[in-house]
Formats: sequence, structure tokens, C-alpha cells
Amino acid sequence: MSQAPAQRTLARGLTVHPVGIGCWAIGGPDCNLGLPMGWSTANDRASVQGLETACQLGANLFDTADIYGHGRSERLVGHLVRQAGRDNLVLSSKVGYFAGTAAHPYLPSAMRRQLETTLENLQTDHLDIYFLHNANFGDNDRYLDGALEQMRAFQNQGLTNAVGMRGPHRFATDRLNVPRQQREDKYARFRSLFDHIRPDYLAVRFNALTPPPPPGHDDIFAFAASHGASVLINKPLAQGLLTGKYHPGQPPHFGPGDHRLRKAWFTPQALHILHDGLQPLRDRFGTTPAELAPVMISYCLHRASNAAVLTGFTTPEQVTQNLAPPAHTLTEADLDFIQDTAADIQQRLDAAGEVFLDETRAPRP
Repeated sequence: MSQAPAQRTLARGLTVHPVGIGCWAIGGPDCNLGLPMGWSTANDRASVQGLETACQLGANLFDTADIYGHGRSERLVGHLVRQAGRDNLVLSSKVGYFAGTAAHPYLPSAMRRQLETTLENLQTDHLDIYFLHNANFGDNDRYLDGALEQMRAFQNQGLTNAVGMRGPHRFATDRLNVPRQQREDKYARFRSLFDHIRPDYLAVRFNALTPPPPPGHDDIFAFAASHGASVLINKPLAQGLLTGKYHPGQPPHFGPGDHRLRKAWFTPQALHILHDGLQPLRDRFGTTPAELAPVMISYCLHRASNAAVLTGFTTPEQVTQNLAPPAHTLTEADLDFIQDTAADIQQRLDAAGEVFLDETRAPRP
């Protein structure tokens, strides 16, 4: 029988349950930058119940953003803050994807307005972590220095504790609007920004399907540790794809405002590859999402001690399964088996077409 996971102490002294709660999905359906950016499957009642369930099961890290439902996610977390008490929670939010009427989201005055709204939504007077949500600081990084000065000012004023930034990534519209051969090297861009920002936390997409970094590029977890930073891992379950939640015979249907409408992973072709490729994991660890989810989360937590995992949800049942320990402690052989199985799935996806390398396709009307 697995024991309850020990808490982890991360950068700037934040002590957290190793499995935190990602609150993007509870923002509901939404659009930004002309694209669907939310989740059509969210329900406020279920979201509130899920947040309460998470707290009851020991989770204390809750990660949201101003753009998740344009404040809806933050307000739902704020409801939990009133109930659970601010001192019992570690709160993280983000800025950078919503400009409102400002010239740019990283205009310092716009950042201050957004933080004030975020604090009001979350029913708190400070954040534990405040993330720069993307690396688009305008032409020639026009707003970078001002944004960084504003973040330091927030820290000096006690409005935020730690500063975070994204790991290597591309801006939301780049995969659709910029041809592959013209895209900036996201790893070089990340390293340049990291040296300038010197964040306490990195937000990194990582799961069993994540390929190793290209030759010559650092392992992101070792890189963070060498600079005294911690990592918040997002998409540990590949948004349910690694749990066998979706069956190719019954492909999911998403409503307006759901970002999955533009994700190639959710097409029947990809679901067939994933369904077949996951069979060795079902044979070894169990056939249901409730059995596979804790295994995939534990796999991520084994990757580094300077990290916590953020698990999203739309129902309280998902929260319960995500916070449950795996049926047995994963061995090195288990970890190697998961990695090898996932690598085989990724090879099949790559062979099926270039679109799966990006995950993104043009959104359906």
C-alpha cells in the first residue's frame, strides 16, 4: 500500500503537496487572440466541488491565470480561499495573455491593473507565485524591461512572493501563423529570457510523451535546479490522453470556445494510435483512467525533486483519482517501461504526420 506523498519544499520556501491543482479547465469555454482557448466541459458546481475535494485530500497548491475564463477560474478559486483560509493555500496566477484595452499585456500599468483584479478575484492580498504567461514582449522585446521591473516592484511591495516564467514554448498563435522553417529557436529564446528574468519558478509541459531535449540543450529540470529554481509541471496526463479516457470509436465532441477543437491529438487518427499504444500500460498497471492517472502523475514526480505536478479537472471524481497514489510504488523498471512505451507511441504519432509534432491544427468553425 502506498503512503501519502510527502510534501515538497520548493523555491522561496513554498511547501506544497506534490500534486497541485491546475485551474485552467474550470475557467470554462473562452476565446482569445481569435482562437478557442477554454474548456467547454466545465461546470461551476462541479468545479467548486472539485476544489473543495482537492483541499480535503491535502492539496494546497492551486494554479490559475487571469485569462482562464477571463477571471472565471480565479473567482472560483477565490471561493475556496474564503472557505479554506488563505494561510492554508499556495496560490499561483499569471499575466500576459490578456491586454484588455491596453497596448500590450506587459505594459507595466496594465500588469498592475491585472494583478489588482487577480487579487480581488482570489480574495487575497498577495500571490505566492506570479508567472509571466508567455514570451511575447512586443517587437524587439519592447516591454520586457518594464515588465520585469514591475514584477520586482510587486515583490518589493509584498504583493507577490516568487516570480515565474514559462519553459521553452511558442506563443499561442505561432504554430498556426508562422511557418515551421521561419520559427524562432524556442530553446535559445528561453535561455536568453531566463538569464534576464532569473525566475524562481518555471512552468513546464511534461509527461511520458514528452521527447528528450534536442542535442546540445539542457534537461529543463537539471537546468532549473542548477539555478535554484523549481518547476511546476503541467499537462502530466496529456489532458487525459495518457489515461485512456478517450476511445477512437467514440471520439470526443467539444463545444465552442474549447481549445481542444484545434488540437490534433484529439482527432480519430491520433486517438487510434494512442489507444493501441497504451495497451502495454493497461496490461501492467490497470485498465481504467482511475488506475492509470496516478501512475502517470507519479512518473512525472519521479523526474525531479524540485518540482510539483499540476493536474487539471472538470469533475470532483477526476480530482480524487489524480490525488490517489498508484497501487504500488513505481520501480526503476516501471519508470523505464513507461518511458519506452510512450516513446513507441510518439514514434507512431510522428510517422503518422508532421501535424502531431505541433499538436495544433487549424480550429474548426
